[in-house]
Amino acid sequence: MEVIRAKTAGFCMGVILALHKLDALVEAGGSGGGIFTLGPIIHNPQVLSAYERKGVRTVPAPEDLPSGSTAVIRAHGVPRGVEHRLLARGVTVVDATCPKVKKAQLLIREQTLSGRTLLLYGEEKHPEVKGLLSYAASGALLFETREQLSRMMLDPGKRYCLAAQTTQEKEIFEAVADDLIRCRRCDVIVLRTICDTTRERQEEAVRIARTVDFMIVVGGFESGNTRRIAQVVSAQGTPCLHVETAGDLPMEEIRRYGKIGLTGGASTPKGLIDEIQRILSSRNGAPVAGPPPRRDHAASEGGVP
Repeated sequence: MEVIRAKTAGFCMGVILALHKLDALVEAGGSGGGIFTLGPIIHNPQVLSAYERKGVRTVPAPEDLPSGSTAVIRAHGVPRGVEHRLLARGVTVVDATCPKVKKAQLLIREQTLSGRTLLLYGEEKHPEVKGLLSYAASGALLFETREQLSRMMLDPGKRYCLAAQTTQEKEIFEAVADDLIRCRRCDVIVLRTICDTTRERQEEAVRIARTVDFMIVVGGFESGNTRRIAQVVSAQGTPCLHVETAGDLPMEEIRRYGKIGLTGGASTPKGLIDEIQRILSSRNGAPVAGPPPRRDHAASEGGVP
């Protein structure tokens, strides 16, 4: 069996920056009132468990934070106005929003303040989407699929701006933009807010999927970008399995395949991918193709250092 590992697998820069900020707070001991994250800082349960062991607690709402504590804004960002609510409660705020998400928020705010209605391609329940929608000053319409948007009755007298959750599929987004401009002839400005890193790892996953018999995608089950990697792989007709840890591997089934692809989401620690790579290699005695092992922000146990 040959195993091919994606070079783009593992933490993206936005996740690395967010965790570095949290690490610095943990090392410094916070402000004395405890360190909290407002929602999970990233969508990976192993990383969250590692931080819990270091005393970092996750809370769902600003009202759950005690005065004098330190709150870290998650990489996905938060709805507009939340930071002011935290400061009003006497909470120290550390903004760990991914720079790509922050840029998308500000672009949406700029265009909707001019009177344009936001058309947002994203997942309704995703925290990033909730934040992006809050920046739409002139209202918004949310859609999760191209078909869902096609059924919406857009007002020909209105002006729109089109944006996407940063981890959505670029091909679908570009097709939606073409539908609006060429077919429906809307007055629409296209804001290309999909992260380049997301696009690159999806494209690499597709290239690998076309050359292997089976694909393994590693990452939290709540991670939207990880789920979408699995979706674009499956769209190639390649059997694909999304796992969180090595314990999810069905080894009896995997042994039936001669060539396996391995990748991970933007919030997946390198240690989790390394562990699965070792298991696939040791169980089959086969060399593993891919980048050499390297140290990064993730510890070998799949958590944070």
